Amino acid sequence: MAESLNGMKRTKLCGEFRLSDVGKTVTATGFVAKYRNLGSIQFVDLRDRSGILQLSFSEADHPEVFAKSTAIRNEFVLAVRGTIAPRGEKNVNPNLPTGEIELIVEELRILSEADTTPFHIVDDCKANEQLRLKYRYLDLRRPYLQHRLIVRDQIVRTTAEYMAKQGFLNIETPFLGKSTPEGARDYLVPSRVKQGAFYALPQSPQLYKQLLMIAGFDRYYQIAKCFRDEDLRANRQPEFTQIDIEMSYVEDIADVMKVAEGLIREIFKKTIGLDLPKRFRRLKYSEAMERFGSDKPDTRFGLELQDVSKIVKGCGFSVFDNAARKKGFSVRGINAKGMAKFTRKEVDALQDVVKEYGAKGLAYISLKPDGISSPIAKFFSEERFRALIDAMGGETGDLLLFVADRDKTVFDALGALRLAVARKEGLIDESTYDILWVTHFPLYEYDEEEKRLVAMHHPFTSPLTEDLKYLKDKPLKVRAKAYDLVINGQEAGGGSIRIHSAELQETMFDRIGLTEKDIKERFGFFVEAFRYGVPPHGGLAFGLDRLVMLLTGTDNIKDVIAFPKNQAAACLMSDAPGEVEDKQLIELGLPVPQK
Repeated sequence: MAESLNGMKRTKLCGEFRLSDVGKTVTATGFVAKYRNLGSIQFVDLRDRSGILQLSFSEADHPEVFAKSTAIRNEFVLAVRGTIAPRGEKNVNPNLPTGEIELIVEELRILSEADTTPFHIVDDCKANEQLRLKYRYLDLRRPYLQHRLIVRDQIVRTTAEYMAKQGFLNIETPFLGKSTPEGARDYLVPSRVKQGAFYALPQSPQLYKQLLMIAGFDRYYQIAKCFRDEDLRANRQPEFTQIDIEMSYVEDIADVMKVAEGLIREIFKKTIGLDLPKRFRRLKYSEAMERFGSDKPDTRFGLELQDVSKIVKGCGFSVFDNAARKKGFSVRGINAKGMAKFTRKEVDALQDVVKEYGAKGLAYISLKPDGISSPIAKFFSEERFRALIDAMGGETGDLLLFVADRDKTVFDALGALRLAVARKEGLIDESTYDILWVTHFPLYEYDEEEKRLVAMHHPFTSPLTEDLKYLKDKPLKVRAKAYDLVINGQEAGGGSIRIHSAELQETMFDRIGLTEKDIKERFGFFVEAFRYGVPPHGGLAFGLDRLVMLLTGTDNIKDVIAFPKNQAAACLMSDAPGEVEDKQLIELGLPVPQK
C-alpha cells in the first residue's frame, strides 16, 4: 500500500548533501537506484536528478524501520528522515559528491512500489534504443540523460537572462500558419472550419520575425519550436528547437554577430565554465571550401585540400586531364601525413566514403618506405609524377589522396574524406572547442534537378552591396550578407541581413523563378507589409538541440530531447502517429479509408 508524505518535505536534493550537513536531521526523497542487504544492516542508494545519497538502515538502532526497509526494491519511491553521518575514511566513495556521508534512516515512507523495470536503469544500459524509447520515462531516470536535459535548461535560462540585458523582447509566433515551402516538406494540419484548406506547422519563424521588425519590435528573440517533415538522421528530428533572434537598424553583419558571440560566450561560461575568445575567427565561404571542402569546417586538424588541376593538366591520365580542362571541374587532393601504412582494404574503405558523395572514385599515391605504390603512376611521365608529389608536399610515409570531378562533388567528397581519415587516426582533440564564423556565402546556387537558380539560404537574404552590379547578368557571382557559426565542424547557427527594399525583394523572387502568382500565393501577406515601411534588419537562429549536443559531448540528438521520435518519425512510447476516429475525419472533410 502506497504511503503519503504526511508532512515529510525534503530538506534538499539527494546530491546536495555534504560533510557540512553532518549531525543535522534531514528529509530526503527519491527513487531506489540500488539496495544491498548485509544481514543486520541495509544500504540503499537513493537517486534524484541531482545525484545519489546513501541511506543506512540498522536493525540494532531502528528495528521497525529496518524490518520495513527489507521490502525495498529498485525504483521504489521513498521519503526518509534521519541524521547525516560521516561514512568513515575507509568507506568514502570518491566517485560521488556525496561519497563522504550517509543518511542514518530513522523514519521511512514507501510512497510508491515498482515492478521490475524492462531494463536496468544505469548509465551504461545495454538495452537497445527501441526498447528505451518505448519506456522513455524510465530511460529519462538515467543520470546520463538527466544531465543533458539539465544543461539544456541552463542554456535556455542563460539565453533569457542575456537577451533581456541586451534589450530583446521574448515574443511568441504562431504554430498554425500558411504553407510557405522553405526547402523541406511541411507538416500540414487540416482545417475543420475551412474544409480542404490546411495550416502548416512552421519550419522556422522567419516571416513572422521579420514582420515583428516591420511592426516596430526592434529586438526580438524566442525559444522557437520548428517542424520539418524530412528524412531523419543522428542529428535531425521532425520537431526541433531554435534560439531565434532578430534585430532592426542593422546593415553590417558584425552588428548581429556581436550579439550572437556574446550569447555563445555566456552560454559556454555558465554551462561548462569555459571562457571563449572575445572575437571569434572568421572564414570566408570560398576559403572554407578551398581549404576544407566544407562550409562548416572542423579546423582542429590539418588535412587541407590542395588544388593540383594546373599541375596535372595534360598529364596523360584522362580522368585528371579531363577534369583539369573543364570549367567548374577540378582535381584536388589531401596529404594524409604518415598514413602510407594504410592497407589496401583501408584505402578501399576510403573509396566508399567519396563515392557516397558522388565521386566516381579515389586516386592515391602511397609513399611507402620501400617504394611508391599507386595505380595511376603508369599514366604519368616520371617528371610530371614527381611534380605532383612535390606539389602535395609528399614525403616518405605519406598517403596522397585525390578526387577529380565537378567542384561541388570534389569539395563534398574530400571534405567527408578528411573527416573520415581524422576520426580513424584520432587526429581530433575532442576536449577542445573550435569556433568560427563562415561568411560571404553565395546568394544563389544552381539546382541541377530543377534546372534553375535557388536561394542558398532563403529568398529574404540581402546581397552584398558591392555585388549588386552582378545581380542581373551574373547572379552566381553575387555573395550574401549571410553568416554561419560553426562549432567543431557542426553548423550551430546561422542567419543573414535581410532585404528591406520592396524592389530588391521582388528582384530576388524573380531570379529564383517565382511568378507573380507564386509570390502572391506563398508570400502575399509578407510582400504587402513591405508597402508600409521596413527598417533595415537582420538576425540568426541557433539550434538549441545541437548546442546541447556540443556542450554535453553526444552525437545523438535523441539524447537532448525529452521525448524524441525514432528514425521513422514515430513516438514508440505513445504510439504516435496513430489512427483517428472516422468521425474526426468526416468533420475535417477528409476521406474515410476503406476497412
